[in-house]
Amino acid sequence: MAQNSEKKQRLHLVFGGELTTLTGVQFRDLEKLDVVGIFPDYDSALTAWKSKAQLTVDNAHMRYFIVHMHRLLDPEQA
Repeated sequence: MAQNSEKKQRLHLVFGGELTTLTGVQFRDLEKLDVVGIFPDYDSALTAWKSKAQLTVDNAHMRYFIVHMHRLLDPEQA
């Protein structure tokens, strides 16, 4: 029997968009959301988030988020 030496997947979604206000999290246009991707761990998601956030630093209303999908898929294991 083969051993599974791979790390457990902890999927993370990185996405962003322009917000209606600086204090809320309501998006101005849901059709223009930027889905960066799904990543196998937090570190790779953080790298992608930093890259996209840096590209949009001049727009104060543009925000990117990391969603811990593994917590949604299996809340008891989070």
